Amino acid sequence: MSEPGPRLVRHHPLGWWLSLLTLAMLLAGCSDDDQERRRSLGEDPSFDDFMEVADAERGARLFGQCAACHTIRMGAGDRNGPGLHDVLGRPVASNSKRFSYTGALLSIGGVWTPDRMDAWLTAPAKMAPGTSMGFRGVPDPLDRADIIAYLRTQSADGGGASALPSRPRGGAFKG
Repeated sequence: MSEPGPRLVRHHPLGWWLSLLTLAMLLAGCSDDDQERRRSLGEDPSFDDFMEVADAERGARLFGQCAACHTIRMGAGDRNGPGLHDVLGRPVASNSKRFSYTGALLSIGGVWTPDRMDAWLTAPAKMAPGTSMGFRGVPDPLDRADIIAYLRTQSADGGGASALPSRPRGGAFKG
């Protein structure tokens, strides 16, 4: 009996894409520019400090992790999550008329400000206990600032709405 020939292994296209995305994100996170931006922040930087050095181009690359569930282009529609084009400056849980938002998110009220988006990206389940968004959050505040800077570029008025306080003291964000 002869040995079988080489076996062809088929890779799932999504697995290949995720591997490539992970590699790109790792490479993007190691730049000298990022290290310089971190050094310029000094001790105990505030959210505003991070936003002052935020890089929207890097944020566009980091948005790749969001793109698994969200679209960003105008008119692109929803995926597993609502489309996020023009989300900053808009009322929470209103960006898509077709998306079925959870009661947890609907109960927050207010508008998506950069500060609120930072709280959301830090830990969605902490900001809106009971949300169906299974994403754990973005732990690095510079990464969050970069993503928010990118979201600003995708918002009609630059996402500059700041009508609400930035964060609650303890507990879920009520705004």
